[in-house]
Amino acid sequence: MNGTNLFKISLRALANNKMRAFLTMLGIIIGVASVITMLAIGQGSKKSIQTQISEMGSNMIMIYPGAERRGGVRQDPSAMQTLKLTDYAAIRDETRYVSAVSPNVSSSGQFIYGNNNYPATMNGVSPEYLTIRQLVVEDGEMFDDSDIVSSAKVCVIGKTIVDNLFPNGEDPIGRVIRFNKIPFRIVGVLKAKGYNSMGQDQDAVVLAPYTTVMKRILAVTYLQSIYTSALTEDMTDEAIDEISEILRSNHRLREGDDDDFNIRSQQELSSMLNSTTDMMTTLLACIAGISLVVGGIGIMNIMYVSVTERTREIGLRMSVGARGINILAQFLIEAIMISITGGLIGILFGVGASVVVKAILNWPIYVQPWSVILSFVVCTITGVFFGWYPAKKAANLDPIEAIRYE
Repeated sequence: MNGTNLFKISLRALANNKMRAFLTMLGIIIGVASVITMLAIGQGSKKSIQTQISEMGSNMIMIYPGAERRGGVRQDPSAMQTLKLTDYAAIRDETRYVSAVSPNVSSSGQFIYGNNNYPATMNGVSPEYLTIRQLVVEDGEMFDDSDIVSSAKVCVIGKTIVDNLFPNGEDPIGRVIRFNKIPFRIVGVLKAKGYNSMGQDQDAVVLAPYTTVMKRILAVTYLQSIYTSALTEDMTDEAIDEISEILRSNHRLREGDDDDFNIRSQQELSSMLNSTTDMMTTLLACIAGISLVVGGIGIMNIMYVSVTERTREIGLRMSVGARGINILAQFLIEAIMISITGGLIGILFGVGASVVVKAILNWPIYVQPWSVILSFVVCTITGVFFGWYPAKKAANLDPIEAIRYE
C-alpha cells in the first residue's frame, strides 16, 4: 500500500466525520492562535520599549545624588544634596567620552495663563539638555547661556502645555505664564513626542534655565541630577567610569568609601525592561501553549475512538495483506492532517487576532516569522506525539480478533 493510497484513505476517513474532525482541530486552532497572539503582544511591547528608549537617547547617562539604597533603608536628607554645580562643571570640562552634559533641578506645580491652568513639572536645565534627550524646538528658540547667567525668567514648553493653556489656538511665543506666582516668558515650543512605553506624556514638559529654578523657585545650591550623553552608545561604559572617577575625586572619597552618587544608563534600563518583557512574553506563551497540549490530548482521544470504531475495518485490511506499518501510517497520517490543518487555521486566526488587538486596543504588535514557524512546528509535533500511541495500538491488533470485534 503506497503513500498516496494511505493519504486518500485518511482523507476519506476524516471527511466521513467532518464535525468530529473540526472539533478535534479546535484545540490546536485555539492553541496556535493564542501562542502567536501572545508572542506578538510581547514582541510588540519589547520593540516599542526599544524604540522609546532610542528616542530618549540610547547613550544617555543619568547621575543622581546619594548612595544606592539597600534593603529599602531611607537615606539621610543630606545624602541627597551631594551633587553640586562644581560637579557639573568638572564633568563638562574634564571628560573625554561625554558629548553633552546638563544639570537638572525640577519643581512641580500649576502653570497658569488667564483662566486656564495645568499641573506639570518645571525642569531647570541647560541648552544641551535638548541634545541629550533628543528634543527639538519647533517654534521660537531655546534659551541660551546668557539667560542662564542672568537667571532669566524664560521657558520652553511642550505641546501638551500649549494645548491646555492656549486652547483657542493663540501663538504662545512671547506670552507670559505663571508658575508658583512667578512669571515666565515663553520663548519656544518643543516638537511633539507623544507618550512613551511607560505611559508618560513626553509633551507635558516645561524647560527653564537651571539657575532660574535653583534661585527663584527652589532656593537651593545643589542639583537633583545631572544628565549626560556619551559620544556613542558603545562608549557608555567608558563614560560612566570616567564620570565616576571625576565625582569621587571632587567629593574627596577615599579608596574603599562607597559612592555618594548613583549612575544609571539607558542601556541598563533597556536591559532591565527587555528582561522583564521577555519573561512576561514567555509566561504568556506558556499559558497559551497549554491549549496546544489540550488540543493534543483531544487528538489522542479522538484517534482512540476512531481505532475502536474501525476495528473490523482494520482486521479486514490486515487479512487482505495490509501490514502493521501500513495501519500505523494510516492513523498517524490522520493525526498529522488534523494537527497541520488546525495549525494553518490557527496561524490565520492568530495573525488576524493580533491585527484586531492593535486596531481596537492600540497596543504595539509585532508578529515575528519565527513565532509563526515555531507554532506550526510545535502543532505538527503535537499531532505526531499524541497520534502515535493510538496508531500503534491499531497496528498491533490481531487480524482475527479484529474481524470478530463487535
